[in-house]
Amino acid sequence: MLTARRHVMATAVALAGALLLASCGGSDGGSSDGRTLRLWHYEGPDSAMGAAWNEAVKEFERTHPGVRVEFEEKGFEQIQKTAPMVLNSGDAPDLMEYNKGNATAGLLSRQGLLTDLTAEAAKRGWDRKLSPAVRTTSVYDSKGVMGSGAWYGVPNYAEYTLVYFNKDLFRKHGVAEPKTLPELTAAMDAFVKDGVTPLANAGAEYMAQQYLYQLALSKADRSWVDAYELYKGKTDFHDAAWTYAAETFADWVKKGYLAKTSSSTKAEDAGVSFLQGKAPIMFSGSWWFGRVKAEATFDWGTFLWPGSDLTLGSGGNLWVVPKGAENKELAYDFIDITMSEKIQNLLGNKGGVPVAADPKAITDPRAKALIADFNALSEQDGLAFYPDWPVPGFYDVLVSETQKLITGSTQPDAYLDALQEAYDKGAPRR
Repeated sequence: MLTARRHVMATAVALAGALLLASCGGSDGGSSDGRTLRLWHYEGPDSAMGAAWNEAVKEFERTHPGVRVEFEEKGFEQIQKTAPMVLNSGDAPDLMEYNKGNATAGLLSRQGLLTDLTAEAAKRGWDRKLSPAVRTTSVYDSKGVMGSGAWYGVPNYAEYTLVYFNKDLFRKHGVAEPKTLPELTAAMDAFVKDGVTPLANAGAEYMAQQYLYQLALSKADRSWVDAYELYKGKTDFHDAAWTYAAETFADWVKKGYLAKTSSSTKAEDAGVSFLQGKAPIMFSGSWWFGRVKAEATFDWGTFLWPGSDLTLGSGGNLWVVPKGAENKELAYDFIDITMSEKIQNLLGNKGGVPVAADPKAITDPRAKALIADFNALSEQDGLAFYPDWPVPGFYDVLVSETQKLITGSTQPDAYLDALQEAYDKGAPRR
Protein backbone atom coordinates (compact mmCIF):
# COMPACT_ATOMS: atom_id res chain seq x y z
CA MET A 1 0.00 0.00 0.00
CA LEU A 2 0.00 0.45 -0.17
CA THR A 3 1.44 0.54 0.31
CA ALA A 4 1.57 1.90 -0.09
CA ARG A 5 2.29 2.28 0.14
CA ARG A 6 2.21 3.15 1.10
CA HIS A 7 1.92 4.79 0.81
CA VAL A 8 2.81 9.05 -0.02
CA MET A 9 3.64 8.51 -0.05
CA ALA A 10 2.38 3.79 -0.07
CA THR A 11 1.38 6.58 -1.11
CA ALA A 12 1.07 7.52 -4.29
CA VAL A 13 1.90 11.16 -4.05
CA ALA A 14 3.29 11.63 -7.53
CA LEU A 15 5.84 14.35 -7.23
CA ALA A 16 7.24 15.55 -10.52
CA GLY A 17 10.73 14.26 -11.07
CA ALA A 18 12.61 17.07 -9.48
CA LEU A 19 16.33 16.44 -9.38
CA LEU A 20 17.84 17.41 -6.07
CA LEU A 21 21.57 17.38 -5.58
CA ALA A 22 23.17 17.19 -2.17
CA SER A 23 26.92 17.43 -2.33
CA CYS A 24 30.04 17.88 -0.29
CA GLY A 25 33.74 17.84 -0.95
CA GLY A 26 35.97 20.33 -2.73
CA SER A 27 35.12 23.92 -3.59
CA ASP A 28 34.00 22.91 -7.05
CA GLY A 29 31.18 20.81 -5.51
CA GLY A 30 32.50 17.59 -7.04
CA SER A 31 33.59 14.49 -5.17
CA SER A 32 37.32 14.17 -4.68
CA ASP A 33 37.37 10.49 -5.65
CA GLY A 34 34.82 10.79 -8.45
CA ARG A 35 32.25 8.56 -6.78
CA THR A 36 28.53 9.30 -6.70
CA LEU A 37 25.71 7.50 -4.91
CA ARG A 38 22.63 7.70 -7.12
CA LEU A 39 19.53 7.41 -4.93
CA TRP A 40 15.86 7.20 -5.86
CA HIS A 41 12.91 7.23 -3.49
CA TYR A 42 9.31 8.43 -3.56
CA GLU A 43 8.69 9.67 -0.02
CA GLY A 44 7.38 13.22 0.21
CA PRO A 45 9.74 15.63 2.02
CA ASP A 46 7.14 16.30 4.73
CA SER A 47 6.47 12.63 5.42
CA ALA A 48 8.16 10.82 8.30
CA MET A 49 10.18 8.70 5.90
CA GLY A 50 11.15 11.68 3.76
CA ALA A 51 12.43 13.56 6.81
CA ALA A 52 14.36 10.52 8.02
CA TRP A 53 15.96 9.80 4.65
CA ASN A 54 16.95 13.46 4.25
CA GLU A 55 18.74 13.24 7.58
CA ALA A 56 20.31 9.96 6.47
CA VAL A 57 21.73 11.75 3.41
CA LYS A 58 23.37 14.31 5.69
CA GLU A 59 24.79 11.56 7.89
CA PHE A 60 26.04 9.68 4.84
CA GLU A 61 27.83 12.75 3.51
CA ARG A 62 29.36 13.42 6.91
CA THR A 63 30.78 9.89 7.10
CA HIS A 64 31.76 9.69 3.41
CA PRO A 65 33.76 12.83 2.63
CA GLY A 66 34.32 13.29 -1.07
CA VAL A 67 31.30 11.27 -2.13
CA ARG A 68 28.42 13.05 -3.83
CA VAL A 69 24.80 11.98 -3.33
CA GLU A 70 22.60 12.48 -6.35
CA PHE A 71 19.01 12.15 -5.16
CA GLU A 72 16.18 11.94 -7.66
CA GLU A 73 12.66 12.00 -6.27
CA LYS A 74 10.16 9.83 -8.12
CA GLY A 75 6.44 9.23 -7.81
CA PHE A 76 5.21 5.88 -6.48
CA GLU A 77 3.30 5.08 -9.67
CA GLN A 78 6.23 6.25 -11.79
CA ILE A 79 8.69 3.83 -10.21
CA GLN A 80 6.19 0.96 -10.16
CA LYS A 81 5.51 1.24 -13.88
CA THR A 82 9.04 1.96 -15.15
CA ALA A 83 11.40 0.08 -12.81
CA PRO A 84 11.78 -3.11 -14.92
CA MET A 85 12.64 -1.06 -18.01
CA VAL A 86 15.04 1.24 -16.14
CA LEU A 87 16.82 -1.62 -14.37
CA ASN A 88 17.31 -3.36 -17.71
CA SER A 89 19.07 -0.26 -19.04
CA GLY A 90 22.32 1.46 -18.18
CA ASP A 91 20.48 4.14 -16.22
CA ALA A 92 19.86 2.15 -13.03
CA PRO A 93 20.54 4.00 -9.75
CA ASP A 94 22.78 2.56 -7.04
CA LEU A 95 19.94 2.37 -4.55
CA MET A 96 16.19 2.75 -4.89
CA GLU A 97 13.00 2.42 -2.90
CA TYR A 98 10.70 -0.19 -4.38
CA ASN A 99 7.42 -1.76 -3.45
CA LYS A 100 7.52 -5.12 -1.69
CA GLY A 101 5.65 -8.26 -2.63
CA ASN A 102 5.55 -10.99 -5.24
CA ALA A 103 4.28 -8.78 -8.04
CA THR A 104 6.96 -6.12 -7.59
CA ALA A 105 10.24 -6.86 -5.77
CA GLY A 106 9.60 -10.59 -6.20
CA LEU A 107 9.19 -10.19 -9.94
CA LEU A 108 12.38 -8.13 -10.27
CA SER A 109 14.34 -10.68 -8.21
CA ARG A 110 13.08 -13.51 -10.43
CA GLN A 111 14.11 -11.53 -13.51
CA GLY A 112 17.65 -11.17 -12.14
CA LEU A 113 17.45 -7.38 -11.85
CA LEU A 114 18.24 -7.08 -8.13
CA THR A 115 21.38 -7.77 -6.08
CA ASP A 116 21.30 -10.63 -3.58
CA LEU A 117 21.76 -8.94 -0.18
CA THR A 118 21.89 -12.11 1.94
CA ALA A 119 25.56 -11.80 2.90
CA GLU A 120 25.25 -8.09 3.68
CA ALA A 121 22.13 -8.65 5.79
CA ALA A 122 24.04 -11.12 7.96
CA LYS A 123 27.27 -9.11 8.03
CA ARG A 124 25.58 -5.83 9.02
CA GLY A 125 22.96 -7.34 11.33
CA TRP A 126 19.90 -6.26 9.35
CA ASP A 127 18.49 -9.76 9.70
CA ARG A 128 18.62 -9.49 13.49
CA LYS A 129 16.91 -6.09 13.62
CA LEU A 130 13.77 -7.16 11.76
CA SER A 131 10.97 -9.20 13.31
CA PRO A 132 9.79 -12.30 11.39
CA ALA A 133 6.59 -10.53 10.28
CA VAL A 134 8.52 -7.59 8.87
CA ARG A 135 11.25 -9.78 7.37
CA THR A 136 8.76 -11.73 5.24
CA THR A 137 8.91 -9.19 2.42
CA SER A 138 12.71 -9.05 2.36
CA VAL A 139 13.27 -12.57 1.07
CA TYR A 140 12.17 -14.24 -2.16
CA ASP A 141 12.59 -17.72 -3.57
CA SER A 142 13.61 -18.61 -7.12
CA LYS A 143 10.04 -18.06 -8.32
CA GLY A 144 9.87 -14.60 -6.78
CA VAL A 145 7.56 -15.63 -3.95
CA MET A 146 8.15 -13.83 -0.65
CA GLY A 147 8.72 -15.48 2.70
CA SER A 148 11.77 -17.62 2.00
CA GLY A 149 14.97 -17.61 -0.02
CA ALA A 150 17.54 -14.87 -0.53
CA TRP A 151 17.44 -11.28 0.71
CA TYR A 152 16.61 -8.83 -2.09
CA GLY A 153 15.45 -5.85 -0.07
CA VAL A 154 15.63 -4.19 3.33
CA PRO A 155 12.64 -2.43 4.91
CA ASN A 156 13.71 0.10 7.53
CA TYR A 157 10.21 1.04 8.59
CA ALA A 158 6.90 -0.76 8.87
CA GLU A 159 3.37 0.18 7.87
CA TYR A 160 -0.23 -0.81 8.38
CA THR A 161 -3.71 0.50 7.69
CA LEU A 162 -5.89 2.19 10.27
CA VAL A 163 -8.93 4.41 10.54
CA TYR A 164 -8.33 8.16 10.76
CA PHE A 165 -11.32 10.13 12.01
CA ASN A 166 -12.17 13.79 12.44
CA LYS A 167 -13.25 14.18 16.07
CA ASP A 168 -14.61 17.66 15.44
CA LEU A 169 -16.96 16.42 12.70
CA PHE A 170 -18.03 13.47 14.85
CA ARG A 171 -18.93 15.88 17.67
CA LYS A 172 -20.66 18.32 15.30
CA HIS A 173 -22.94 15.57 14.00
CA GLY A 174 -23.44 13.91 17.37
CA VAL A 175 -21.67 10.70 16.35
CA ALA A 176 -19.78 8.62 18.90
CA GLU A 177 -16.38 7.07 18.17
CA PRO A 178 -17.14 3.53 16.92
CA LYS A 179 -15.66 0.55 18.73
CA THR A 180 -17.30 -2.19 16.63
CA LEU A 181 -18.19 -2.65 12.96
CA PRO A 182 -21.94 -2.20 13.65
CA GLU A 183 -21.10 1.06 15.44
CA LEU A 184 -18.98 2.15 12.46
CA THR A 185 -21.90 1.36 10.16
CA ALA A 186 -24.26 3.33 12.39
CA ALA A 187 -21.84 6.26 12.36
CA MET A 188 -21.72 6.25 8.56
CA ASP A 189 -25.55 6.11 8.42
CA ALA A 190 -25.68 9.18 10.66
CA PHE A 191 -23.34 11.14 8.41
CA VAL A 192 -25.24 10.16 5.26
CA LYS A 193 -28.50 11.27 6.92
CA ASP A 194 -26.87 14.70 7.45
CA GLY A 195 -25.76 14.88 3.81
CA VAL A 196 -22.09 14.02 4.46
CA THR A 197 -20.26 11.28 2.54
CA PRO A 198 -18.41 9.57 5.40
CA LEU A 199 -15.52 7.80 3.69
CA ALA A 200 -12.64 9.41 1.82
CA ASN A 201 -11.95 7.17 -1.15
CA ALA A 202 -9.76 6.88 -4.25
CA GLY A 203 -10.95 4.51 -6.94
CA ALA A 204 -8.21 5.44 -9.39
CA GLU A 205 -5.46 4.18 -7.07
CA TYR A 206 -4.91 1.88 -4.11
CA MET A 207 -7.40 3.15 -1.55
CA ALA A 208 -10.64 1.60 -2.85
CA GLN A 209 -9.20 -1.88 -3.21
CA GLN A 210 -7.82 -1.65 0.31
CA TYR A 211 -11.28 -0.95 1.72
CA LEU A 212 -12.53 -4.06 -0.05
CA TYR A 213 -9.60 -6.23 1.05
CA GLN A 214 -10.11 -5.15 4.67
CA LEU A 215 -13.73 -6.22 4.47
CA ALA A 216 -12.56 -9.63 3.25
CA LEU A 217 -9.96 -9.84 6.03
CA SER A 218 -12.66 -9.30 8.64
CA LYS A 219 -14.04 -12.72 7.61
CA ALA A 220 -10.66 -14.42 7.06
CA ASP A 221 -7.85 -16.06 9.03
CA ARG A 222 -4.10 -16.58 8.60
CA SER A 223 -4.47 -19.70 6.45
CA TRP A 224 -6.69 -17.70 4.07
CA VAL A 225 -4.03 -14.99 3.80
CA ASP A 226 -1.24 -17.54 3.27
CA ALA A 227 -3.20 -19.22 0.49
CA TYR A 228 -3.82 -15.91 -1.26
CA GLU A 229 -0.45 -14.23 -0.77
CA LEU A 230 1.96 -17.18 -0.53
CA TYR A 231 0.07 -19.80 -2.59
CA LYS A 232 -0.15 -22.16 0.39
CA GLY A 233 -3.52 -23.46 -0.69
CA LYS A 234 -6.26 -22.63 -3.19
CA THR A 235 -7.72 -19.13 -3.47
CA ASP A 236 -11.41 -19.03 -4.35
CA PHE A 237 -12.69 -15.52 -5.02
CA HIS A 238 -16.25 -16.75 -4.51
CA ASP A 239 -15.60 -17.92 -0.97
CA ALA A 240 -17.40 -16.39 2.00
CA ALA A 241 -14.76 -13.72 2.69
CA TRP A 242 -14.40 -12.35 -0.85
CA THR A 243 -18.14 -12.55 -1.49
CA TYR A 244 -18.90 -10.63 1.69
CA ALA A 245 -16.31 -8.01 0.77
CA ALA A 246 -17.56 -7.39 -2.77
CA GLU A 247 -21.24 -7.37 -1.80
CA THR A 248 -20.67 -5.13 1.22
CA PHE A 249 -18.50 -2.69 -0.76
CA ALA A 250 -21.15 -2.42 -3.48
CA ASP A 251 -23.81 -1.93 -0.81
CA TRP A 252 -21.75 0.83 0.80
CA VAL A 253 -21.69 2.67 -2.51
CA LYS A 254 -25.48 2.35 -2.81
CA LYS A 255 -25.93 3.64 0.75
CA GLY A 256 -23.72 6.64 0.08
CA TYR A 257 -20.85 5.70 2.37
CA LEU A 258 -18.57 5.90 -0.69
CA ALA A 259 -19.18 8.48 -3.41
CA LYS A 260 -19.72 7.14 -6.94
CA THR A 261 -17.61 10.06 -8.16
CA SER A 262 -14.66 8.63 -6.19
CA SER A 263 -14.15 6.06 -8.97
CA SER A 264 -11.82 8.55 -10.69
CA THR A 265 -10.29 10.04 -7.55
CA LYS A 266 -6.60 9.56 -6.70
CA ALA A 267 -5.18 8.89 -3.24
CA GLU A 268 -3.80 12.41 -2.91
CA ASP A 269 -7.24 13.91 -3.54
CA ALA A 270 -8.86 11.54 -1.05
CA GLY A 271 -6.27 12.39 1.58
CA VAL A 272 -6.73 16.11 0.99
CA SER A 273 -10.51 15.76 1.38
CA PHE A 274 -9.88 14.35 4.86
CA LEU A 275 -7.23 16.96 5.69
CA GLN A 276 -9.60 19.76 4.64
CA GLY A 277 -12.32 18.47 6.94
CA LYS A 278 -14.64 17.37 4.14
CA ALA A 279 -14.58 13.62 4.86
CA PRO A 280 -14.95 12.52 8.49
CA ILE A 281 -13.30 9.12 8.00
CA MET A 282 -10.31 7.86 6.02
CA PHE A 283 -9.13 4.26 6.07
CA SER A 284 -5.56 4.22 4.83
CA GLY A 285 -1.98 3.60 5.77
CA SER A 286 0.31 4.77 8.52
CA TRP A 287 2.22 6.51 5.72
CA TRP A 288 -0.40 9.29 6.01
CA PHE A 289 0.18 9.74 9.74
CA GLY A 290 2.98 12.30 9.59
CA ARG A 291 1.13 14.40 7.06
CA VAL A 292 -2.13 14.35 9.01
CA LYS A 293 -0.17 15.33 12.11
CA ALA A 294 1.46 18.24 10.26
CA GLU A 295 -1.52 19.54 8.26
CA ALA A 296 -4.77 18.74 10.07
CA THR A 297 -6.24 21.83 11.72
CA PHE A 298 -8.93 19.85 13.58
CA ASP A 299 -8.95 17.39 16.46
CA TRP A 300 -8.38 13.89 15.12
CA GLY A 301 -7.64 10.36 16.21
CA THR A 302 -7.02 6.85 14.92
CA PHE A 303 -8.17 3.33 15.66
CA LEU A 304 -7.73 -0.12 14.15
CA TRP A 305 -10.45 -1.45 11.87
CA PRO A 306 -13.07 -2.79 14.28
CA GLY A 307 -14.11 -6.43 14.32
CA SER A 308 -11.05 -7.85 12.59
CA ASP A 309 -7.93 -9.63 13.83
CA LEU A 310 -6.22 -8.94 10.50
CA THR A 311 -5.43 -5.75 8.66
CA LEU A 312 -3.32 -4.67 5.71
CA GLY A 313 0.31 -4.16 6.66
CA SER A 314 3.88 -5.36 6.46
CA GLY A 315 7.41 -4.14 6.56
CA GLY A 316 7.69 -0.90 4.63
CA ASN A 317 8.86 -0.43 1.07
CA LEU A 318 12.27 -1.90 0.38
CA TRP A 319 15.68 -0.49 -0.27
CA VAL A 320 16.83 -2.54 -3.24
CA VAL A 321 20.21 -2.47 -4.98
CA PRO A 322 19.92 -2.94 -8.74
CA LYS A 323 22.06 -5.69 -10.23
CA GLY A 324 23.74 -3.13 -12.46
CA ALA A 325 24.47 -0.59 -9.71
CA GLU A 326 27.96 0.92 -9.97
CA ASN A 327 28.51 1.69 -6.28
CA LYS A 328 27.02 -1.17 -4.31
CA GLU A 329 29.18 -0.70 -1.20
CA LEU A 330 28.00 2.88 -0.92
CA ALA A 331 24.43 1.66 -1.24
CA TYR A 332 24.97 -0.83 1.60
CA ASP A 333 26.45 1.92 3.76
CA PHE A 334 23.42 4.14 3.17
CA ILE A 335 21.01 1.34 4.09
CA ASP A 336 23.03 0.81 7.26
CA ILE A 337 22.62 4.46 8.21
CA THR A 338 18.84 4.33 7.75
CA MET A 339 18.82 1.33 10.13
CA SER A 340 20.80 3.21 12.79
CA GLU A 341 19.16 4.13 16.09
CA LYS A 342 19.55 7.84 15.38
CA ILE A 343 17.58 7.72 12.12
CA GLN A 344 15.09 5.17 13.47
CA ASN A 345 14.30 7.37 16.48
CA LEU A 346 13.80 10.38 14.21
CA LEU A 347 11.48 8.33 12.00
CA GLY A 348 9.38 7.34 15.01
CA ASN A 349 9.03 10.85 16.36
CA LYS A 350 8.05 12.16 12.92
CA GLY A 351 5.11 9.74 12.80
CA GLY A 352 6.61 6.72 11.05
CA VAL A 353 6.72 3.14 12.32
CA PRO A 354 10.41 2.35 12.95
CA VAL A 355 11.78 -1.19 13.05
CA ALA A 356 14.88 -0.57 15.22
CA ALA A 357 14.20 2.48 17.41
CA ASP A 358 14.70 2.91 21.13
CA PRO A 359 11.10 2.95 22.50
CA LYS A 360 12.14 5.39 25.23
CA ALA A 361 13.27 7.88 22.58
CA ILE A 362 9.77 8.20 21.06
CA THR A 363 8.20 11.13 22.88
CA ASP A 364 5.13 12.10 20.83
CA PRO A 365 1.95 10.59 22.40
CA ARG A 366 0.19 9.93 19.07
CA ALA A 367 3.36 8.39 17.65
CA LYS A 368 3.63 6.14 20.69
CA ALA A 369 0.06 4.94 20.12
CA LEU A 370 0.72 4.37 16.41
CA ILE A 371 3.77 2.24 17.16
CA ALA A 372 2.01 0.38 20.01
CA ASP A 373 -0.86 -0.59 17.69
CA PHE A 374 1.60 -1.86 15.10
CA ASN A 375 3.51 -3.86 17.69
CA ALA A 376 0.26 -5.44 18.88
CA LEU A 377 -0.67 -6.39 15.32
CA SER A 378 2.77 -7.80 14.65
CA GLU A 379 2.79 -9.86 17.84
CA GLN A 380 -0.62 -11.39 17.08
CA ASP A 381 0.39 -12.17 13.49
CA GLY A 382 -2.20 -9.70 12.24
CA LEU A 383 -0.38 -8.25 9.25
CA ALA A 384 -2.06 -9.49 6.07
CA PHE A 385 0.02 -7.74 3.39
CA TYR A 386 -1.78 -6.02 0.46
CA PRO A 387 -4.31 -7.22 -2.13
CA ASP A 388 -2.25 -6.38 -5.23
CA TRP A 389 0.84 -8.37 -4.21
CA PRO A 390 0.20 -11.95 -5.33
CA VAL A 391 0.69 -11.67 -9.10
CA PRO A 392 2.28 -9.21 -11.54
CA GLY A 393 -0.20 -6.76 -13.01
CA PHE A 394 -2.83 -7.45 -10.35
CA TYR A 395 -2.73 -3.88 -9.05
CA ASP A 396 -4.08 -2.54 -12.35
CA VAL A 397 -6.75 -5.25 -12.47
CA LEU A 398 -7.90 -4.39 -8.96
CA VAL A 399 -8.02 -0.69 -9.78
CA SER A 400 -10.05 -1.08 -12.97
CA GLU A 401 -12.44 -3.73 -11.62
CA THR A 402 -13.04 -1.91 -8.33
CA GLN A 403 -13.78 1.27 -10.28
CA LYS A 404 -16.51 -0.66 -12.10
CA LEU A 405 -17.93 -1.79 -8.78
CA ILE A 406 -18.07 1.84 -7.63
CA THR A 407 -19.82 3.09 -10.77
CA GLY A 408 -22.18 0.11 -10.83
CA SER A 409 -21.04 -1.01 -14.28
CA THR A 410 -20.29 -4.46 -12.86
CA GLN A 411 -21.86 -6.56 -10.13
CA PRO A 412 -20.08 -8.37 -7.26
CA ASP A 413 -20.27 -11.79 -8.90
CA ALA A 414 -18.74 -10.58 -12.17
CA TYR A 415 -16.17 -8.56 -10.22
CA LEU A 416 -15.01 -11.69 -8.41
CA ASP A 417 -14.92 -13.63 -11.71
CA ALA A 418 -12.55 -11.03 -13.15
CA LEU A 419 -10.26 -11.20 -10.11
CA GLN A 420 -10.20 -15.00 -10.21
CA GLU A 421 -9.25 -15.03 -13.90
CA ALA A 422 -6.40 -12.54 -13.44
CA TYR A 423 -5.11 -14.25 -10.30
CA ASP A 424 -5.13 -17.74 -11.80
CA LYS A 425 -3.38 -16.49 -14.92
CA GLY A 426 -0.55 -14.89 -12.96
CA ALA A 427 -0.07 -17.20 -9.99
CA PRO A 428 2.98 -19.47 -10.26
CA ARG A 429 2.58 -23.21 -10.25
CA ARG A 430 3.65 -24.57 -6.87
